[in-house]
Amino acid sequence: MNEHESAHGGSHDDHNHGHGGSSTSSRKLAAVSVINLLGFLAELAGGLLFGSVALLSDAFHMLFDALAYVMAFAAAHIADNYGDSDRWSYGLHRLEPLAAFLNGLLLLPMVGFILWESYQRFLEPVAIGTGPTLAIATGGLLVNIGSVYVLQGGEMSLNERGAFYHLLGDAGGSVAVIISTVVIEVTGLQIIDPIVAGLIAVVITWSAGKVLRGSSAIFLHRTPFEQNEVQAILRKVDGVTAVDDMHAWQICSQITVATVHLETDVETMAEAETVTRSVHAELAHHGVDHATVELCPGYDDRNTHLNNHAH
Repeated sequence: MNEHESAHGGSHDDHNHGHGGSSTSSRKLAAVSVINLLGFLAELAGGLLFGSVALLSDAFHMLFDALAYVMAFAAAHIADNYGDSDRWSYGLHRLEPLAAFLNGLLLLPMVGFILWESYQRFLEPVAIGTGPTLAIATGGLLVNIGSVYVLQGGEMSLNERGAFYHLLGDAGGSVAVIISTVVIEVTGLQIIDPIVAGLIAVVITWSAGKVLRGSSAIFLHRTPFEQNEVQAILRKVDGVTAVDDMHAWQICSQITVATVHLETDVETMAEAETVTRSVHAELAHHGVDHATVELCPGYDDRNTHLNNHAH
C-alpha cells in the first residue's frame, strides 16, 4: 500500500435493521390504539359529567399512550413504505422521533389543565358521582387489561414491550381512581379526588419528560453509546494504530449511524479488507446499523487535513 492509498469501508452490513415492525405487530398496536382511544372518550365524558378530575387525569393519561401508539404506528408505516431516495437518504425514519416529540409537547397543556382543576377542587371540593365514576374507572381498567391481552401471544417486539409497560402505568392510574372513589364513597372526603388527580398528573409529566428527552437526544445527535469505550475496543483491532476521528448518532430509535477514520499499519488491500470487516463487526456489536469506515496509514498526509476539520 503506497503513501497515497487508503481503504474505504463504506458498505453497509447486509442484515435486517428492523426499520419497521411486522404486520402482526402493527395490527396489535393499531388495535391497542383504537381500544385506548375509546377508553379515553368514555373516561373524558365521565369525568366531565360526574365531576371527577381524577377520572379526567386518567383519561388524559390513556390519551397520551393512545396517541403514542397511533403516531408510532403511522410514522413506522410511512417510513416503511417510503424508501431511501435522492431527497431522503435515510427515508422518512426521522418521523418516529418527531412524532414522539410532538406527542410529549401535546401533553403539557393537558397536564396544566389537570393541575389547575386539581388546585381549584382542592380549594373548593366538589361532590362527584361516585357510582358512575367507579363504573367508568373500572371500565378503564378493563380497557388496560384487554389491551395487554391483545399484546400477549408470542415474543413481543420492542414497540410492543414499550406499549406493555405503558399499559401497566395506565392500569395503575385506573386502580388509583377506583380506590379513591371507594374511599370518597365511604368517608365523604371529596378532597381525595383532586389529590389523586395531581398524583396522576405528576406521573404523566414524568412520562412526557422522558419522551421529550429521548426524542430531543436523537435530534441533537447525542452519541447512543459510550464513545470512549468503543474507541478503545477499535484500537485493539489488529492493524489499527489509532482512532483519528469518530462520530455516531441515531436517525431514529431503530437506526444508528457511525463514521470512523482510523490510522493503520496495513500494507495490502487484503489486510485493509480484514481490518474493515473487523471494525464493522465491532460497531455492529454496539448497535451500529450503518457504518462508514476509512483506513489510512499513519504517515498519510490526509490525517493532518482530517484532523484540522474534525468536529
